[in-house]
Amino acid sequence: MFKTALAATAFVSLVATGCIKQDDPPEAIQRAIPTADQVEIKLPAQARILGEVADYYRVTRDVTRTLNGGSAWVLILVHTIVQFPVTSQSGNVYTWGPWSDTLDPAEYKLDVTDNGDGTYDYVLSGRAKTSASSPFENIIEGHADPTPGDNLGHGDFSIDFDASRRVNPIDAGDAKGNVIVTYDLAARHLDLAAMAPDANGNPASFEYAYNETLDGGGDMVFNATADIGGTATPESLVIRSRWQSDGAGRGDARIAGGDLGAQQAVASECWNTLFRRTFYTDSVNWQATEGTVSECAFGTADLPPL
Repeated sequence: MFKTALAATAFVSLVATGCIKQDDPPEAIQRAIPTADQVEIKLPAQARILGEVADYYRVTRDVTRTLNGGSAWVLILVHTIVQFPVTSQSGNVYTWGPWSDTLDPAEYKLDVTDNGDGTYDYVLSGRAKTSASSPFENIIEGHADPTPGDNLGHGDFSIDFDASRRVNPIDAGDAKGNVIVTYDLAARHLDLAAMAPDANGNPASFEYAYNETLDGGGDMVFNATADIGGTATPESLVIRSRWQSDGAGRGDARIAGGDLGAQQAVASECWNTLFRRTFYTDSVNWQATEGTVSECAFGTADLPPL
C-alpha cells in the first residue's frame, strides 16, 4: 500500500520549482501539522548479533517500519510544503500550488483551512493533465488540532490510493485502497486502518494500534482480515507484541475463522534484550516448544477477544 512513498519526493520538488508568491503563511499552520518523528512507532533497534533472532521480533519490526514509512511520507510532504510561502489566499483558505513539471502527467495543490478555533483541515489534491477538463481529486485529507500545546496535539489523515492512481497512473504503482491514520501525541497513541483488495482481488483489511510507554517501551496490536490460504473465505489474524525499553519483549498471535471453522491456532514467542528467542510455544505444533516462559519479559499471553 505504501509504494507511492517514492512519489512524495516528486511532490516536494514541485514546491521548490513552482511559481509562488512571497506571502508567508501563519506560523500556526506550520506548527499544526505534526512531523513524521512525532507519530513514529518507536521500536528498539536490532543489535548486530549471532544466533537466532526471534521470528515475532522480526514481524514486529517489519510491520512498524512499513507503517512508519507509510505515515511518514505524508507528514514529511505536507509539513515541507507549508514551510514555503503561500501561493494564494481566499478568506481562511491558504493554497500552495497547483504545481507541475512540464513532463509530469499530473499537477497537485495543497489547501489548508483555518477553522478559526485553532484547528486546521488540509487537503492534497491532484488533477490529471491528460484532459483539460479533469477535476482535482482529493488524495490526502487531514485534520490537525494543535491546541493542547507543543507535542500534545491530535488529529487524523487519510490516503486514497485509488484516487492517486486515477490522477497519475504512471507514477502511482499498484497501490490500491485507502488508509486512515489517527494520532494523539499527548497519549503517545497511534491508530491505522486500511482497506484494499489482496493479490487475488478479494477484499482485505487491517487495523493497527500502538501505544508508547513513558519509559520507552511499546505495545502494538495488528489485526488483519484476509484470505491467508485454502478457500477464498477470509481468516482473522491478530498479532500483539509488547516490549520493554531495553528491547526484551513478547509476541502472541492467533489465526481463527475462515477455513479453520470453530478452531483457532495460537502461538507465543519471547525474546531477550539481544532479540534472541528465549521461549516459544503454539497450540497446533507448528514448531516444537522451546525455552521456558519464566524467561519472558511478559509472563502471559494477552490477545484481544475474537
